Amino acid sequence: MAFAEDGSTLYLERCAVCHGADAKGTGPLAQKSNPPTPDLTSATFKARLSDYPGVIVSSVILRPNGNLIPKTLRENGITLPAHTWTDKELRDLNEYMTHLILKN
Repeated sequence: MAFAEDGSTLYLERCAVCHGADAKGTGPLAQKSNPPTPDLTSATFKARLSDYPGVIVSSVILRPNGNLIPKTLRENGITLPAHTWTDKELRDLNEYMTHLILKN
């Protein structure tokens, strides 16, 4: 699947440092943010994903945690280059993460 490769690459490069490769909040920085990184495979998040299928994309675009993510990365010496998301990347990431979350 093309989306899995593209979405997987984006997820591993930009999200897994906190959320972990398994999306369970097991990344190396998961416990270094306050609040700690959530387990996206939890029943609560799965229900949220079911109720609002766009929750993953809106979280990337709207950044509901404000400065939490950049602050956590900065305080731990992690630099991610700025990224302007394309529609295709958002779709690919959403499909990959939805698959990852629902399979766990």
